[in-house]
Amino acid sequence: MSVTFLQEPVIPGFYPDPSLCRVGSDYYLVTSTFHYSPGVPIFHSRDLVHWRQIGHCLTRRSQLVLDGCRSSLGNWAPTLRYHNGKFYMITTNVNIGSFYVWSEKPEGPWSDPVWVDWLGIDPSLFFDEDGRVYITGTAGPEEPVGIYQSEIDMETGKILTERRLLWSGSGGHAPEGPHMYRVHGMYYLMIAEGGTEYGHMVTIARANSPYGPFEGNPDNPILSHRSTNHSIQATGHADLVQMEDGSWWALFLGIRPVSVPFVGRYHHLGRETFLAPVTWSAEGWPVIGDQSKMTERLTAQTLIQGDEYLPVSIDNFDSTQLQLCWNFLRNPKSGDLSLDERPGWLALHGSATTLNDIGSPAFIGRRQQHFNCNSSTFLSFNPLHEGDEAGLTVYMNEHYHYEIALTYDSKIGRKVIFRRRIGSLWKIELEAKVKGSSIILGLDAEPSTYSFYYAEPNGEKIPFGAGECSMLSTEVAGGFTGVYFGLYATGNGEPCSVPAYFDWFEYTQQ
Repeated sequence: MSVTFLQEPVIPGFYPDPSLCRVGSDYYLVTSTFHYSPGVPIFHSRDLVHWRQIGHCLTRRSQLVLDGCRSSLGNWAPTLRYHNGKFYMITTNVNIGSFYVWSEKPEGPWSDPVWVDWLGIDPSLFFDEDGRVYITGTAGPEEPVGIYQSEIDMETGKILTERRLLWSGSGGHAPEGPHMYRVHGMYYLMIAEGGTEYGHMVTIARANSPYGPFEGNPDNPILSHRSTNHSIQATGHADLVQMEDGSWWALFLGIRPVSVPFVGRYHHLGRETFLAPVTWSAEGWPVIGDQSKMTERLTAQTLIQGDEYLPVSIDNFDSTQLQLCWNFLRNPKSGDLSLDERPGWLALHGSATTLNDIGSPAFIGRRQQHFNCNSSTFLSFNPLHEGDEAGLTVYMNEHYHYEIALTYDSKIGRKVIFRRRIGSLWKIELEAKVKGSSIILGLDAEPSTYSFYYAEPNGEKIPFGAGECSMLSTEVAGGFTGVYFGLYATGNGEPCSVPAYFDWFEYTQQ
């Protein structure tokens, strides 16, 4: 069946470094999560276009330790592979080292980590037809830049051979994100170069042996939007998959910058997952998209028309488990969150930790996935002491976020506040006294602006502050992540005197 669709992300929002594998007619994909938990979401698809999250690979503290992890560190660049009835996901926790977990079911549960004595980052696995398994990755701190490889025992994680430099890349800086494939009797080594910014690109080399020598494609890069005006930029870090009908496709990351007059271009949704077809040249090299570029619209004869998966727009917190879209900042603290303390409500017990700290505040957040969207929540909270606070945040990292919240003032009692945290600048810009302890907090997002509001029960919607999206962008705030909409509670240096209860949270694409 022929399918035509716009070249928008197949997984929008902060879902970078995609890696996937095919098992029969099913496709499974993972992405990076950095300092958020649970770690490494896993998605399922039947057509490469419509993806549904089915779980996380790292859900327990034994698999994911993020204590003291600075923003954008943590788990980087996973690779997902399937071999002899098992799924393997290998990644690097840059605070600790590289490891893999395995499972017979993609939704989990996944095993405890098998740690690997392996230098560098971005490890990948390649299962060859002769039974050998290879691990590839980047250079260690004192090694010449390039992609290195060894054989590995998948039962123990033991490295079996010396590290060998396979390829230094095509000349771009930061060669990383390697994946090995065997196609047409040849070994292909595909990597990312140029850094995960506007100069990002995908390059490839091949050899007759997994040990090389590897010859670079004379037409490298095989994917890059650098030095173009394309609406999608920073394309790179790709993985290849062959469908049952023999067609080839690439999943890769890219960004969608917003251009602001006199400001420049910025992106705040993070690095997202995109799709492009792959053809093979007469010389036996893969060609991604239209001569290494994505087209505005894509018509594919080979994709089936899968059922579009739309996440539930409103979460009433009626389940005993959080929906899979929610994340914590680092490892959540026991007792900070409850779904059964007040059935049908999310309870957050604010600790001394705030959104400004490198810690784990009482917080749950979901990614902003669309430029135009709305988000709101119903909060029941009766702060008793100055410092007690709960509300809704637009969060990039501990130095860059906005929030609208309910708090307490010893002079006037309960009040709603709008606050900005931009670098070292921290300011409550608006405050207003409110009568009751129940309030609706919300925001309307557009490509360049967040507009906040509140409403008391059965009251009118009151506009209450605005913030520029550009202030929460990677270009300003730094890092490798994207914006989250979050619910939080804190005592601002002391435990909060009372819990905050959230009845529902709504996210709607416009």
